[in-house]
Amino acid sequence: MTPQTLLYTILFISVFSYLFDQLLDYLNLKAQRKDIPAEITSFYDPEKYAKSLDYYSAQARFSFLTSGLGFMVSIAMLASGGFGWVDQLLRSYVSTDILLALVFFGVIMIVSDILTLPFQLYSTFVIEERFGFNKTTLRTFIFDKVKGYLLGGIIGGLLLSAMIYLVQKIGPDFWIWFGCIAASFVLLMNLFYTSLILPLFNKLTPLPEGELKTAIESFAKKINFPLDNIFVIDGSKRSSKANAFFSGIGKKKKIVLYDTLMANHTTDELVAVLAHEVGHFKKKHIVLSMGIGVVQIFFILFVLSLMITNENLSLALGGSQQAIHLNLLAFGILFSPISGITGLLMSILSRKNEFEADAYAREHFDGNALANALKKLSVDSLSNLYPHPAYVFFHYSHPPLLQRLDALKNH
Repeated sequence: MTPQTLLYTILFISVFSYLFDQLLDYLNLKAQRKDIPAEITSFYDPEKYAKSLDYYSAQARFSFLTSGLGFMVSIAMLASGGFGWVDQLLRSYVSTDILLALVFFGVIMIVSDILTLPFQLYSTFVIEERFGFNKTTLRTFIFDKVKGYLLGGIIGGLLLSAMIYLVQKIGPDFWIWFGCIAASFVLLMNLFYTSLILPLFNKLTPLPEGELKTAIESFAKKINFPLDNIFVIDGSKRSSKANAFFSGIGKKKKIVLYDTLMANHTTDELVAVLAHEVGHFKKKHIVLSMGIGVVQIFFILFVLSLMITNENLSLALGGSQQAIHLNLLAFGILFSPISGITGLLMSILSRKNEFEADAYAREHFDGNALANALKKLSVDSLSNLYPHPAYVFFHYSHPPLLQRLDALKNH
């Protein structure tokens, strides 16, 4: 393809993706209903349910605004050759390819973050605050930003440098070697995220002795789950929303409970939530997802290897010569239809896995306790109870609450 044809293709994909996402968001907004489902009437009073509708509407309107502005800036940059202009400007100060790519993406990401900063602040300190979720202080917000920049710069910089080095030294076959590096990185993150990355942002403390710890250890022993440690994370320092997860690969697993989850649920409900997470482990969902993820990494890199040195991609973005970082940017947009399809298939698989994990918790612990926990989580987070089926199909990694409750009750 000529640079002009590639540019038109990139613009078409960008416009189509934006309009399609906006259509789904609009359908989802219009799908809201004012009646409270019979299954959770005892958990939702009319006033709080009305609040949940207001919360979703506020989020949706804000999303339309921010995505629209972001779309216009992106299209303007693409159509005017703005990314090529940035590349040419930086070439006056940076000579080596690896450093040029690092500086290029650093500038693009920092400028993008600065432009969206007012919206991030509004979302956190106005919308989330208005509906009682925000617990983040301005100091925490700023420190999270700084630590995020440093962490992203170090990890992203090392991976990007390794990729460009391999492209220069090996050529098109770089994808095999870099795929091994990327797959190893994913494995290391699964192994050490809780012990190395998470403590940079949150405080983890061992779950104290008591009824909950005894109940969790008893359940783990009963189903032969290799439990190593149980931690409590101070999620309440940022939000009142709750969560739980476990990490680690192999025989030792760490369970992490949000303090907000512990504050609002009974012991049986908490164990039921953990039984659901254990269900993912017992059903091999985590290993399967990691395996598919690794295959996706190699597939993406293989396709990238066919384009990484194509000068026309750089020219399409306004560059004056071939540049790996411009090609990476163009490839990200050109590949997005394929990544959208693979993402859709992963969401379908994920929803299936969630039903199976729910079934495991029902069979090996208590389905009613899990149902009550899911209801409380939904109510406490003011989640959308009536998402549009099309929005669920394309975006939901978990089945909607009412479908999960129906499966727990009738299967």
